[in-house]
Amino acid sequence: MLHQDATLRASARAESAPSSASAHGPVADLKRTVEAGLVGRTPLVERLIVALLAGGHLLVEGPPGLAKTRAVKRLSGGLECSFSRIQCTPDLMPADLTGTQVFRPERGLFEFVEGPVFHSLVLVDEINRAPPKVQSALLEAMAEAQVTAGGVTYKLPDPFMVIATQNSIEHEGTFPLPEAQLDRFLMHVLVAMPDAASELAILDLVEREASGTVAAPGHPLRAADLLEARRQAARVHLSPALKDYIVRLVMATRDASVAPDVAGAIEHAVSPRGTLALAASSKAKAFLAGRDYVLPEDVADLAPDILSHRIVPTWRAAAEGVTARALVARLLDLVRPL
Repeated sequence: MLHQDATLRASARAESAPSSASAHGPVADLKRTVEAGLVGRTPLVERLIVALLAGGHLLVEGPPGLAKTRAVKRLSGGLECSFSRIQCTPDLMPADLTGTQVFRPERGLFEFVEGPVFHSLVLVDEINRAPPKVQSALLEAMAEAQVTAGGVTYKLPDPFMVIATQNSIEHEGTFPLPEAQLDRFLMHVLVAMPDAASELAILDLVEREASGTVAAPGHPLRAADLLEARRQAARVHLSPALKDYIVRLVMATRDASVAPDVAGAIEHAVSPRGTLALAASSKAKAFLAGRDYVLPEDVADLAPDILSHRIVPTWRAAAEGVTARALVARLLDLVRPL
C-alpha cells in the first residue's frame, strides 16, 4: 500500500499543471489572518477557505460559544467583499432575506429593495431556527445564485457564499434542514469542545484583545484575486487514479457488493453532486497547501465533511446509533486508492 501511494504521488507530480504560486500567496495570507484570532480551529479555518476556493457553501454545527460566528467574521474581515449576517428566528419571512417590493408614492411605482442575501458573504446564524419557507427561499439563492421576487429574477453578486451555523444541542422551536437543503452545502463541519490547553490559550487571546496588543490584520483579499485563485484551484491536477478513488467511495454508498454492511445501513445514498463536491474540494485543499496536484490524503481528509450529510441512514441503523459519519469512516477503511 505504501508503494502504491508513493507511485500515485509520483504520477500526480509528473502530470501536474503549471504552478499556481502567484495566487497562492494572498490566499495563504488570508488563512493566517483568520487563524490569528482563533484558537484550536485550524480544521474549521481550512474548510472555510476550501469552500471559498471551491465556490461552495458551508454548514457549521456545534454547541454555543465555540467561535463559529467569530470564525466567519474573521473571514469576512480578511476579504474585500460585502458581508451580511442574518439571525434566524421562527417568525422570519422569506422577504426578510431576499428583499421585497416597496411602493414609492413620489414616483407612483413599486421598487425592489434588496435584502441581506445580496452580499458576497452571507452568515445565516442558527439556520435551523428559520421556518421552511425561509429555507426554501435560501435554497434558490444557494443553488442558482439568484433570487426571484414579484415574478422578477435578480442575480446575486459574484463571488457569493453562504455560511450557515447550527446549534447541535437545541431542538425546541427548530426546523431540521431537509435533505435538498443539506445537499446544497459543500461541507457540513462539526465543531467540538476545546481541550484544556486550548481553553487556556483562549483566555490569553481574549486578554490580549482587551488590552489592545493584538496585531492588526493585513490587507484584505480582493474579489478579483479571489476569483483568480478559484480559477487556479480548479486547474489543480486530479489524476485518473484519484478520480477513480472518489467515484468508488461514492458508489460504495449505493452498491452493496463493495461494502454490504455499509450499503445495507443507507436509505439514501450520495448523489453525483457529492462526487463533484469531493473532487472540487480536494483540488482547493491541494491549492491551499501550495500544491498543483491532489494527494489521496486530501480526498480522505475531506470525505467525512462532504459525504456524511448527503447520506440518510435506514431507520434500523439510526435506532442502533449508527451515524452517517460512522458509515463514511467505515467506507474509508474499506475503499482505498489503487
